[in-house]
Amino acid sequence: ILKTERWRCVQLFKALSVFCAHLHVSLCHVADPEWASYTLGVFVCLSCSGLHRNIAQISKVKSILLDPWSSTEVEFMDSVGNNAAKAKYEQIVPAFYYRPTHKDCILLREQWIRAKYERKEFLCVERQEPYSAGYREGFLWKRGRDKGQYLSRKFILSEREGVLKYFNKHDAREPKTIMRINTLNATFQPTKIGTAHGLQITHLKDNSTRNIFVYQEDGKEMVDWFNAIRAARFHYMQVAFPGASTSELLPKLTRNYIKEGYMEKTGPKHTEGFKKRWFTLDDRRLMYFKDPLDAYARGEVFIGSRENSYTTLPGLPPNIQGYHWQFGITIVTPDRKFLLVCETEEDQKDWIAALQTVINRPMLPQEYAVEAYFKHKP
Repeated sequence: ILKTERWRCVQLFKALSVFCAHLHVSLCHVADPEWASYTLGVFVCLSCSGLHRNIAQISKVKSILLDPWSSTEVEFMDSVGNNAAKAKYEQIVPAFYYRPTHKDCILLREQWIRAKYERKEFLCVERQEPYSAGYREGFLWKRGRDKGQYLSRKFILSEREGVLKYFNKHDAREPKTIMRINTLNATFQPTKIGTAHGLQITHLKDNSTRNIFVYQEDGKEMVDWFNAIRAARFHYMQVAFPGASTSELLPKLTRNYIKEGYMEKTGPKHTEGFKKRWFTLDDRRLMYFKDPLDAYARGEVFIGSRENSYTTLPGLPPNIQGYHWQFGITIVTPDRKFLLVCETEEDQKDWIAALQTVINRPMLPQEYAVEAYFKHKP
C-alpha cells in the first residue's frame, strides 16, 4: 500500500510539474486555467471546458486538480500545450476573423472552438468561403420596427457595392433598406434581444443611428454573417485608409458598446419631469431610447474631449426637481448641460467612469465634423 501511495504521489508531482510549466493563460485569456482537453492537449477555463464537451467526439476534458491523470495523458499534454495547438489549428486565421475571449458571449466562443477543432476552418482557405467571398446572401429573422415581431427577411452583403441590404419580400426586386458598409457595426446582444444568437446591426441614416435586430437558429450561420461583415469592413478600410496598419484597422471593424443601461433624464430646460430611458454609449455617441429594442434613438448626445470643454460631474445642480432615483450625473458640453439620474451609486460610478474614458481621449480630425453636425442638428 505504501509503495502504491508513493507511486501515486510521484505521478501527481510529475503531472503538476508539467501543468505548472504550461499554465499561464487559457486560450480564451483566463489566467491559470484549471481544466484541460487531454485529447487536444490544450488548457482551458471552466466555461470553455463545457463548450469542449459539446464536441466530445473530438475533445475530452478533465479537471487538472480533481481528476486522475495517467502518465500517458500527462506526457501528451507536455508534448502539446496551448502554443503548439495554436500553431496547428490556427495556421491561416484571416486577419478580420473575430477571436473571442472569455468576456464574449457563448455563441462566439463555441463557434470559435468548433471552427478550429471540428470544422478545421483555419487549415484550409476553401472552408472560409462563407465569410471570405465578399458576397453573402441568406435569410435572417428580423425584428419589426413597429409591432416587434420577428419576420424572415432576405439579406445581401456585397463588398463590390459596399452595402448590406435587406428585402421585405423574398421575391422583391428593390431592397427595403440599404446600409453602407462604411457606417456599419454589428455586436452580439443575446441578453438584450432575448435569444442566444441575437445580433444587433447598426448603421447611420442621415447621421442618426438606426438599429436592426436579427437572429438565426443556426449558430454557425450567425457567426459567419458577423465575420462576413467584419471582412467587408476590413477590405473597405484597407482602401479608405491605405497608410493604416492591420493592427490599427482591426479594432474599428466592429465594436461592443462601452456601456448600456437605464437612467432617468430631463429636457433641455431642466424643468420637465425626469423620464426613464435606455441609454447606450457607442464611442462618442450617447443615445437614449424609450425601449432597448427601438429602431431609432429618441435623442443622441455627442461626447467630445476634455480639451474641448466636455466633462462629467457627480450630482445635479441645486433646485432640480422631478426625479425618482437619487444618484445624479451632469454632463457638461460647450452648449448645454445634460442631467441624468441613476438608480444606484454603483451605476452612477460606472457611468461616470465610462463617460470619462471617452472624454479623456483626444478627438480625431474626423470627429470634429461629427461634433459640428450635432451642433447644427435641428
